[in-house]
Amino acid sequence: MIATSTTTSFQDFEYVRPDLESLEKEFREVLGAIKVAKSLADAKQGILAIDQLRGRIATMSNICHIRYTINTKDEFYAAEKDWGDQHYPATEAWKKDFYELLLNHPLRAELEAEFGQQLFKIAELSMVTFRPEILPDLQQENKLSSEFVQLKASAEIELDGETYNLSQIHTKEIDPDRAIRRRAAKAKWRWYAEKQDELDGIFDGLVKTRTAAARSLGFDNFVELGYARMLRTDYNEQMVKQFRRQVVEHIVPLANQLYERQRERLGLEELHYYDENFRFPGGNPKPQGPPDWILDQARGMYDELAPETSQFFRLLEDRNLMDVVAKDGKATGGYCTYISDHGAPFIFSNFNGTSGDIDVLTHEFGHAFQVYSSRHLKPLEYNWPTYEACEIHSMSMEFFTYPWMDKFFGPDSEKYYFSHLAGAVRFIPYGVAVDEFQHRIYAEPDLSPAQRHAVWRELEEKYLPHRNYAGNEFLEQGAFWIRQNHIFSAPFYYIDYCLAQICAFQFWARDRQDHSSAWNDYLRLCKAGGSKSFLGLVKLAGLKSPFAAGTVEQTLGVVREELNAVNGF
Repeated sequence: MIATSTTTSFQDFEYVRPDLESLEKEFREVLGAIKVAKSLADAKQGILAIDQLRGRIATMSNICHIRYTINTKDEFYAAEKDWGDQHYPATEAWKKDFYELLLNHPLRAELEAEFGQQLFKIAELSMVTFRPEILPDLQQENKLSSEFVQLKASAEIELDGETYNLSQIHTKEIDPDRAIRRRAAKAKWRWYAEKQDELDGIFDGLVKTRTAAARSLGFDNFVELGYARMLRTDYNEQMVKQFRRQVVEHIVPLANQLYERQRERLGLEELHYYDENFRFPGGNPKPQGPPDWILDQARGMYDELAPETSQFFRLLEDRNLMDVVAKDGKATGGYCTYISDHGAPFIFSNFNGTSGDIDVLTHEFGHAFQVYSSRHLKPLEYNWPTYEACEIHSMSMEFFTYPWMDKFFGPDSEKYYFSHLAGAVRFIPYGVAVDEFQHRIYAEPDLSPAQRHAVWRELEEKYLPHRNYAGNEFLEQGAFWIRQNHIFSAPFYYIDYCLAQICAFQFWARDRQDHSSAWNDYLRLCKAGGSKSFLGLVKLAGLKSPFAAGTVEQTLGVVREELNAVNGF
């Protein structure tokens, strides 16, 4: 067994390729012991032993993933990632057998009382998501997802004699000089256009692979399987569809007003696609110092926010559990993951000198703080909740840190406040467009790439009617979606951000009225981890369900009032 420590720094975490043959033998021996267990104590002991075995595999998988995404050019971890893509799907069969044993165990009632019903709801859903015959499909899905990550990480975009990756070019896309913004946007999208056949091919392969797996499991298409894989136990496709209708009715008009205010603020006759992320005539707010300075300010902020956040931020620093700066060969985007054997969350991002550096820092800190708060929960299923609940922690943390934005932005902190709050509103129509796009694509998996692009353009007209591509033929044809990581690597994830944003808005409103009460409810939510379903956690935190009649309208009404009250923007 690998020796672990709760104080070791990330660079010293040992990586050893798991011996899956040996681990499976041990796993099945423990399953046998659980099967014949006559007492709750014996069955519980076996379940915790299974937890340890799964944790060992997850630990090595996550260490490899982090080191690979930090440097996709690292040949060792690239090879290990390829090995994992091929071999880790086999462990789904182990998990299925474990869940089947739990569901049919003579002591099930006692085990439910001990561990809670959520474990068994997860087990029931997971039973329909895997059979050994789909193992090649899962391996192919992993392979294609890795190809997508590698392709985007390899981007080299030439602009005005300099070379940028996809994270770095964003600084030029928000330049105060409109001509530079236009050239930067055209250069970025030229790269995507040059890679369109590869990207369309990867996505076509993913759609067909996921559809084949779904049909092998008895589903008509991937939509229902996608929901089951996301472990959605208390809402369904129809409820999500109704939520999207509420977005069209209550949020799209507000977002359009915000775009119109932006056009007037910038003094433009028309707001083009390359203007959307440029918010103010004098330039967007940006951090007043380099990455090390940002982390210094963050330390002070979290010292003042709460004792729990102060201690936790220092743990992240002391154990080197953050890699935040954009660099050559690094994967795009940001994420938080958890290395269970070390009790260590890890934050990955791509600082590039924009306000997004603060967004991603507070967002991923929220994820990390939650999983650290619930790290002691057993079994592993309870360390994280389902994704839409996870995003409540991250998005709410962005709002809880509002009072400290002057530390990062100085005199531009009011600009940041307005831009961030308005941006949260403007995101939701885009988020539901991504969601409906996936529903449409997986319901009709035989669409051609051109037909898929046409679907996206249709949805833009519905959810993003302000969008003006200024004659960019590639985008006019409906290619904007091709940039979105989640569409390729995390199907049906994106609606989770939208549902969570409605919950986070509620925390923001409550925090302004009574910080102590709001923060205590947030702590309770974090400590509960994944021990309840999404709507169960929403109720635990004292929040209103995004699906409930009137929640979207009422929540956005408060946000609208605040945005209208901010002077000068």
